[in-house]
Amino acid sequence: MTKEDQQFLDRINDYANQVLDHIDPQKTQVSYQLQKLRPVMQELAMENGMSVEEVFIKYMDLASEASVERERKFQNTVGNMTQYGDLGDEH
Repeated sequence: MTKEDQQFLDRINDYANQVLDHIDPQKTQVSYQLQKLRPVMQELAMENGMSVEEVFIKYMDLASEASVERERKFQNTVGNMTQYGDLGDEH
């Protein structure tokens, strides 16, 4: 992920943390969540010469990429813990 992509993702995530901090995403309709994120997505669309839909698609792609990277790092950490005896085969 480029530095610009990370900043793009961080900007939406930071905004989401402010406006959606009080909701349970599992119990709240996606349409409501998207409506709350629309202002920051509109700003990014105007700044980057994109449509709001393109911003949303880019956000989803970057969020997926970040999630995969976090999982990869987690698996590497768990693998290293097992390799070095921090986690044993106590089953």
